[in-house]
Amino acid sequence: MIYPLRYGNFTILYPWVLFFLLALPALFLLKKKIGSAVPAVRFSSTETMLALNRGGKSSQAKGLLNAITFLTLTLLLLAASRPQLEMSSTRIQTSGVDILLAFDVSGSMRAEDITIGDKRMSRIGAVKRVAQQFIAKRLSDYIGIIAFAGYPYLVSPPTLDHGWLVTNIDRLQAGMMEEDSTAIGSAIAAAARRLRDHSAKSKKVLILLTDGANNAGRISPLTAAEAARVLGIKIYTIGAGSSGPVPYPMSDVFGGTQYRMVEFDSDPATLKKIAEITGGQFFRAADGQSLMKIFQKVNRMERSRVVTTKTSFHLDLFPWPVGIALGLLLIKVLLSQTVWRQLP
Repeated sequence: MIYPLRYGNFTILYPWVLFFLLALPALFLLKKKIGSAVPAVRFSSTETMLALNRGGKSSQAKGLLNAITFLTLTLLLLAASRPQLEMSSTRIQTSGVDILLAFDVSGSMRAEDITIGDKRMSRIGAVKRVAQQFIAKRLSDYIGIIAFAGYPYLVSPPTLDHGWLVTNIDRLQAGMMEEDSTAIGSAIAAAARRLRDHSAKSKKVLILLTDGANNAGRISPLTAAEAARVLGIKIYTIGAGSSGPVPYPMSDVFGGTQYRMVEFDSDPATLKKIAEITGGQFFRAADGQSLMKIFQKVNRMERSRVVTTKTSFHLDLFPWPVGIALGLLLIKVLLSQTVWRQLP
């Protein structure tokens, strides 16, 4: 049994038919030998036929007609082998999640009490690195960024250009805003407006990353959380850093850096209440390992739904060689009955 011959998307269903191509040259040689063995018409002199030949044009015409016949049979055999081309189309339906990351960039985020690997990092540095890893895993989601201290600042609206997001996260620095305080309520309200305006069908999630207590802004964090709940926005709150005195970098008189143990206000109770109101969850990230686990957990809880539908069919190619073969056959008939008509 001879199986179909496949090369990529191209298939020959009956490859055994192609073996007959080897017989075509032998067939034409046999025809030429038989045709030249017995003359069709006998003449007492060949001068008349030489005059009709006109410099060998008749033999050239006969050779061309034979070539057309050979090519026609070759095309018909190729068509009989049933060549096919596999055509396929893939349709991907995604039901993603609209995610907004709200980064606290107040001065307290410079505290260096988080270790990733063997390296001690600032709170903002650790949060940025883990957030970038989180973004890399959410290929089908629109993700945006808000930075906040005393007021919220839109860094990037929700987008699928995650490379752009990573670049903008790199630019975030603790203390980059003039008003060095923490307006958590204002940040939630600004994020909620952005998520509300972006899409009406997708799930909406806000991940709030902060290390402090709300001490600025005109909107209460709990009031903003209630508004977010009405809009169908789930909030995950992450309290970055450990409690108690932490090492904080300060510049000395010589322009160098020295560390002092400083204690900052935090309000985990409010962060927990914000998450409860919206159906989210509160996490405490006291070290780099717990911070990574938190983002992994959020990644598992807020999964995007991707449905892939693939359809395929085979396109028969035999009409092409058959059509060309019929065209060549018609040309041969016309030529043999007109300009290259042969004597009987």
